[in-house]
Amino acid sequence: MDQPIHHFSELFAQLGLASDDQAIVQFLEAHRPLADGIALADAPFWSAAQAAFLREELLEDADWAEMVDQLNVALRAV
Repeated sequence: MDQPIHHFSELFAQLGLASDDQAIVQFLEAHRPLADGIALADAPFWSAAQAAFLREELLEDADWAEMVDQLNVALRAV
């Protein structure tokens, strides 16, 4: 069975965030670098629902897990 292919902008939309290129860049610039000791889902800028979504997708290695991993990397970049 083929896994759905999701785009980075679609993850932002799924999280209820603005998903155009400029909004994504602004979000990343506003929230990085995320400290190494903080799990992505535990970052203070997520709502409870957003944090739960991120946590569940990674835990279940679900459809969005690859994009969540990319978001994690992007937020830790300097």
